[in-house]
Amino acid sequence: MTGISTHVLDTSLGRPAEGVPVELALHTEGGWKVLGTSATDSDGRAKDLPAVEAGSVVRLLFDTAAYYAARSDEAPFFPEVSIVFTVAPAQHHYHVPLLLNPFGYSVYRGS
Repeated sequence: MTGISTHVLDTSLGRPAEGVPVELALHTEGGWKVLGTSATDSDGRAKDLPAVEAGSVVRLLFDTAAYYAARSDEAPFFPEVSIVFTVAPAQHHYHVPLLLNPFGYSVYRGS
């Protein structure tokens, strides 16, 4: 089993993005199966997502609309961010950070 964690940074504010809802789902023949949900803590981290089987295709879905709704009346340009990746058999853990701002985002495979 491979652990999954994430970290969201609000680059427009220069600080962690607290309270971003995050969903981890597994790709199956029938579509996406939700394995677990979380929300980022005061450090912008979601540490309590479930582990997944090696070789799986998984999706991290960030509800950025909920995050921005708590901070502004304006609808965000990206209401959600979906990151889909394959879990390699030799990996024991994946950390997938999201760098977020109102008009863009970036992701990478962290350590």
